[in-house]
Amino acid sequence: MYFEIFTKNKLVSTLLHMGEALFKAGAEVYRIEDTLNRIGYAYGATNMNVFVITSSIVITIELPGDEHITQTRRLREGSSTDFHKLEKLNSLSREVCYHPIPLDELDKKVQDISKKKASRKETLIGYILGASAFSIFFGGSFYDALVAGLIGVLIWLMSLYLFPLCMNTLVYQFLSAFITGIIICFLAKFLFFINRDYIIIGDIMLLIPGIMFTNALRDLLLGDTISGSMRLVEAVLQTFFLCIGFIFAIWLIGIIL
Repeated sequence: MYFEIFTKNKLVSTLLHMGEALFKAGAEVYRIEDTLNRIGYAYGATNMNVFVITSSIVITIELPGDEHITQTRRLREGSSTDFHKLEKLNSLSREVCYHPIPLDELDKKVQDISKKKASRKETLIGYILGASAFSIFFGGSFYDALVAGLIGVLIWLMSLYLFPLCMNTLVYQFLSAFITGIIICFLAKFLFFINRDYIIIGDIMLLIPGIMFTNALRDLLLGDTISGSMRLVEAVLQTFFLCIGFIFAIWLIGIIL
């Protein structure tokens, strides 16, 4: 048994690290619970109870000899969406379920995957293409798409440098929408060949929490009512602050110019 070599607390700690990494990468609640259950059984647990919501992870492991260990991890950072990390973490979890490796090695692999960041160049290209494509999709012209792509660069820069300065995501959503709206409205006042609305539509799609909203509905349909409700409220609030930011920017430019 692995418990003869590794401490029992190390197993729980490693599972919490795995759960936190999955959550931050954007995994659904049921996927996190299922993954941690499977890994726990693979390492010799006789019974697993995992409870995950958007603010905490609670794990109770029953070990041979009717011994129980419970630990809680507070999730203070919000989740994002990183499919590359999800793929790596899912592959690692399947690997250790079939062939368990030492817990220290597993913990190190989880930490290494968590620390990896997406290429800034690839992310920038995604912002530009996303904003431009959505602008054209909703009826914008080539010039609208071009300006939307350039504003997408600004949104990318704000995600890197403004977001860490904000106290929470809601403040960032408002500020990023307000700054973006001010610039778009200002340009539209002097560049008569562009359409303000199509540019705003293209850029707002970069900020709308669509995946969060989808995951919230999925959690609700799967019976994870608490997690689904919390994610749904968070998605609605982010969208609300996003809209308020753009509305305030349009109103302010309308008064000034």
